[in-house]
Amino acid sequence: MGEALTVLEVVRKSAAFLERKSVESPRLSAEWLIAHSLGIDRMQLYLQFDRPLIETELERMRTLVARRGKREPLQYILGQTQFHELTLKCDPRALIPRPETEQLVEYIKDMGPEIDHDLSILDLGTGTGAIGLALAMHFPRSQVVAVDNSREALELAQENALHCGLQNRIEFVQSDWFQALEGRTEFDLIVSNPPYLTQPEWKSAESEVKDFEPTSALIADNEGIEDLLKIIDDSASRLISGGLLWLETGIGQREALLDACRRSHYSECEGMDDWSGRPRFIRARK
Repeated sequence: MGEALTVLEVVRKSAAFLERKSVESPRLSAEWLIAHSLGIDRMQLYLQFDRPLIETELERMRTLVARRGKREPLQYILGQTQFHELTLKCDPRALIPRPETEQLVEYIKDMGPEIDHDLSILDLGTGTGAIGLALAMHFPRSQVVAVDNSREALELAQENALHCGLQNRIEFVQSDWFQALEGRTEFDLIVSNPPYLTQPEWKSAESEVKDFEPTSALIADNEGIEDLLKIIDDSASRLISGGLLWLETGIGQREALLDACRRSHYSECEGMDDWSGRPRFIRARK
């Protein structure tokens, strides 16, 4: 019987396997998966590179690495993801929060209301709850209403609110955008990261997106802007005077959406780029 494989040897073998499967950042993925299977932090892994592994440990690792080799998103395999200062439970009930959406929250924090104001915030299409929870944490005197049409996504968001200790600051409503919010007006801030991909964009997406994430959270009709236009049209009557609408959008949609904001009589309408310089966000003030 040969010598037991060490942690470092398994990391290297796993990284090589994932590279052959065209997985992005194969070494990093391998480290995350092996650390997760051992129940330790990835940084602790470096202190255990010489540790020999027993067969039951190897079997757990093989299972996780095989799943990633089939292009299942790393966040779904690990069951969690980081978003701002929050650790969020993450599974196929909702879209995986993206770095661009973290930037949307940063913009709102930097250019939005004062931190100590009593705010009423509406998060449309909350998914994991990422945006609503991050804003609830940043604005300690705010109350957040988080809406999603998916009962499963709302259950995940509620689990995250409980995990983050923010369950008393956020109300969850199952609704097709504003449908179940009759009579709910006077929001200071409405924010949404709705579906905005076109069918061709979705078809050309990576396997991680196309084969594993909920399609309903990704694709919209009318060149990807159908849901965005609905949100723009219906938000104006829900915001206080001076209230803000913030949207994450697709790449080629800025002008059509700014025109829609002007038609809905927003006084300030502007587009902003993401870190990569792509037109990604819309900000409009009532």
